[in-house]
Amino acid sequence: MQSTDWPPAHCDALRDYLASGMSYSEIADAINAKFQTAYSRSAAIGRAKRMGLAEPSRAKDAPGRCTRLAPKIDPPRLSPPGEPHARRLPRPMPVFERAEPVKLRCVEIVPRRLSLLDLEPGDCRYPYGGDEEGEAITFCGHSRRAGSSYCVPHFHLTRGPGAVPERAASTVRLRTVEAA
Repeated sequence: MQSTDWPPAHCDALRDYLASGMSYSEIADAINAKFQTAYSRSAAIGRAKRMGLAEPSRAKDAPGRCTRLAPKIDPPRLSPPGEPHARRLPRPMPVFERAEPVKLRCVEIVPRRLSLLDLEPGDCRYPYGGDEEGEAITFCGHSRRAGSSYCVPHFHLTRGPGAVPERAASTVRLRTVEAA
């Protein structure tokens, strides 16, 4: 990497080459050949800017610049001030039909509507509520069916055709092991 301090002879050469209309790439090559340095095009541009020689108009209309290969770019079109600017989406937005809420199956039982904290170990845990924003969730609270978390009507409601069978409740036998 070269030092940012260019010797005065290099700066004078940069100034002369810019005045003759050479491109920055050509200037860097000429200075490197003349002084046995390794300046890059970017280094020549940066030094010219620090010396106050680089002009924005030079980059566009430089005589040594090849304009034949540069693609022509059209300026962006702006909508007239009176017309609202409508943004076009790449794909049309899908139209969703309003769906009616699903009517849940009910059982012929009036729930006790207990909170989670009020449930006893043998109470049904079938949930009610919580559908509306801020609505509390309560539970059935009737006596549970043996081996299930629900009362008999709610057990049959959740075990319709095609439902996964509930795991059989079993007791776990623990045996004591003596520590050595």
